[in-house]
Amino acid sequence: MRQGVGLPGTPPISSRDRVYTADMASNTVSVINPKTNEVLGTIPLGTDMLGQILGPLDRSQVGVHGLGFSRDGSQLDVISVDSNAAQLIRTQNNELASTTYLGRSPHEGFVSPDGKTLWVAVRGQRYVAVLSTRTGRKVGRIGTANGPSKVVFSPDGRLAYVNHLRAREVEVVRVRDRRIIKRIFGTAPKSSDEALSPDGRELWLGHPFTGQITVIDAKRMRLLTVLNTGPRTNHIAFVTKPRGKYAYVTVGGLNQTLVFRRNGARPQLVKRIPDHGFGSHGIWPSPDGSRVYVALQNSDAVDVIDTATDAVTTTIRIGQDPMALVYVAGAVPHGDGRRGLTRQGLDRPIENLTVEIHGVSGQAMLTVRKLDGLDQLVLNARGLPANRTLTLEGVRPDGKATPLFSIQANARGSVDQALAYTQFLDVYKRAFLTTAKLSRTAHAAVYDLLCEG
Repeated sequence: MRQGVGLPGTPPISSRDRVYTADMASNTVSVINPKTNEVLGTIPLGTDMLGQILGPLDRSQVGVHGLGFSRDGSQLDVISVDSNAAQLIRTQNNELASTTYLGRSPHEGFVSPDGKTLWVAVRGQRYVAVLSTRTGRKVGRIGTANGPSKVVFSPDGRLAYVNHLRAREVEVVRVRDRRIIKRIFGTAPKSSDEALSPDGRELWLGHPFTGQITVIDAKRMRLLTVLNTGPRTNHIAFVTKPRGKYAYVTVGGLNQTLVFRRNGARPQLVKRIPDHGFGSHGIWPSPDGSRVYVALQNSDAVDVIDTATDAVTTTIRIGQDPMALVYVAGAVPHGDGRRGLTRQGLDRPIENLTVEIHGVSGQAMLTVRKLDGLDQLVLNARGLPANRTLTLEGVRPDGKATPLFSIQANARGSVDQALAYTQFLDVYKRAFLTTAKLSRTAHAAVYDLLCEG
């Protein structure tokens, strides 16, 4: 694979670096050597057996979702949203250093610039937890507005920025005394992710439920603009090239990665990069800016983008349902870094099927992935009647339809990540293969209950 042109003076991609993804369905962290694009294995933090997860004795992690790391590359933090856990992993040997259980639905966390604490946004409540990286014990708690979603730190380590899922504001925290010194209001609603530019000048927020990006002047602490980007706008990565400064934005509902030239209050969209899969989510650049790595949530894969051409050059199969993605430079100073890695969640079947919609307009896609024992069904839809109840049915080879699950479109006529579990690939996929080879359309249908009577 041809490597894009990196910035002079920046360290090139090394076999000592690692790319990590948080795999929510297999409850693993996938580990990639970016020099070779080889998947070295996965770090298992929980089981991928649904029956065991729902049982009363399971004590492993569920919903492996958020990632962060220390600036020296020695520690990776992993946040599991369903089991309310924050974990620290030693990157040299993939060993678990600590596990700390927090409040409801922690989402994303990052290690402070001095490496002494881990700050975790507890999105189901109203605070940021501060944990000791040495012991894992909670050493502080910062009260915030409702639904803090992520924490990022300024390059000089003096400030932290907190975005929110349920409050239209960003809080600026002074790190040394953990006090909120500024609240920036007027952001778009429901911010899930945020990223701070390497120069510390701009903070960009992703809003998946409204399809927008908020741009903030981080130096003057004021709102610059709100951009309409598309459904399921997720994460942001910043890249500096010889010809300017850019922001790469994943838009999962369009299966695209957008490239903006940064220009203060007037960012310019310069490229739409088609993803080589579905549901782009996490994103991170290599330190030299020559590549950008994109997690494809609904394809269990990672796209590698050459920033010289802004084209995908390779796609890597990884663990199941990848969410956050980070690039950690110098993660493995010596050795091959394979200790403790497994094959859990790798090389498992996954299908993305176009869904026929009967009785109403709209478009829908069904992601079906093979777990251990059952299949996971994930339905995403757009353009449906607002607030209408619909039923997903699978059609067997004999043409008989079987209801699978019911969902309700939201006020915008969308369905985002509706989940169900059943045996699908071995029961219904054969109908697709035997009766719809030419159309490439799954014989699974969304029926409007009112129209069907």
